[in-house]
Amino acid sequence: MSLRINSEAPNFIAETTQGTPVCTTELGYMAGLQPEFAKRNTKIIGLSVDPVTSHGKWAADIEETQGHKVNYPMIGDPELKIAKLYDMLPAESGTTSEGRTAADNATVRTVFVIGPDKKIKLMLIYPMSSGRNFDEVLRALDSIQLSAKHNVATPVNWKPGQDVIIPTSVSEEQAKQKYPGGWKTLKPYLRVVGQPK
Repeated sequence: MSLRINSEAPNFIAETTQGTPVCTTELGYMAGLQPEFAKRNTKIIGLSVDPVTSHGKWAADIEETQGHKVNYPMIGDPELKIAKLYDMLPAESGTTSEGRTAADNATVRTVFVIGPDKKIKLMLIYPMSSGRNFDEVLRALDSIQLSAKHNVATPVNWKPGQDVIIPTSVSEEQAKQKYPGGWKTLKPYLRVVGQPK
């Protein structure tokens, strides 16, 4: 099974805890951003192919080096079941994390945003050497939530508060009703309007 945007997110049961060098910085940063995700009614969960028993030491390392306590659940996936279910590791990757190196786990670097409808809204895949950009994840989450609420699209490098695009799926008549103050038409397919509240 190959996952795509709008695929249903696979269900799983896993052991978690409450609470590599690149991952250490990322997990610490996410802990610092947790209140921002909470404001957006969004829960954070981490996935590691390490067993939950090893997460306690890792959490201490994260707090010591990054200044933030991991305050969200971390899934332990030592049998690689969830990583495979979410298409982050190939089927032939074996059935245990034991003896694996960071290079073996290189594709377990995906960020998923899953909506309340259990559909995948965003997938970002990073190489091992590049830290994930969680400010971008927040920006994309704002865009996804705004689009779902108001049926708009966001342009390149959009930030909250900036103008948005009226999608072509919205007719001129519908747009007039929704935006009685008007909009700017750059092209027939590119109608720009202030961000709805």
